[in-house]
Amino acid sequence: MKNNRQLTGRRGEDEACKLLEGMGHTILCRNWRHGHLEIDIISMDRDGLHFVEVKSLMAPAATTPETKVDWRKKQKMIAGAKAFLNSESRKELPVDLEVFFDVVGVLFDGPDFEIEYYPQAFIPIYD
Repeated sequence: MKNNRQLTGRRGEDEACKLLEGMGHTILCRNWRHGHLEIDIISMDRDGLHFVEVKSLMAPAATTPETKVDWRKKQKMIAGAKAFLNSESRKELPVDLEVFFDVVGVLFDGPDFEIEYYPQAFIPIYD
């Protein structure tokens, strides 16, 4: 049985997928896992490949959903993206895709919600 937090997260991901598809994205994967790493949504549009973190909160919230993507979460997204790009899952995709790290924040208030899309929310710096 799923708890309230899991149900809220799933609902947020569902709404994020609808938003992205409405913007021309093709959803390639949801909840892609590699070991302890997970990418909520991997999508593709004419600009490239998007690794999307979805943060969902219930109102009233002390903060906005997108502020929940901290340095540690960004590092996990980067590691997950590297794992995906080196995996069998990537073989069907063009080689020269631009890669983006996006965030979708969803704030639920009962049946209503506000959703914000942050394309290119951050750009990783590689050593």
